[in-house]
Amino acid sequence: MDHVSAAWLTDAALAAGRQGSGNLLRVVLIVMVVGCVLTGWFLLRGYRRKDR
Repeated sequence: MDHVSAAWLTDAALAAGRQGSGNLLRVVLIVMVVGCVLTGWFLLRGYRRKDR
């Protein structure tokens, strides 16, 4: 079996560094934050007291 070098990994890392973070990462982070806020609101709204 031939030894596969890790040159493709370094090439991929260099290409990613040139491209920057990109729009996909921004969209994923925004959706994750909004999802966490909505999940927290949904879970915590059940703890509101009804007797006031």
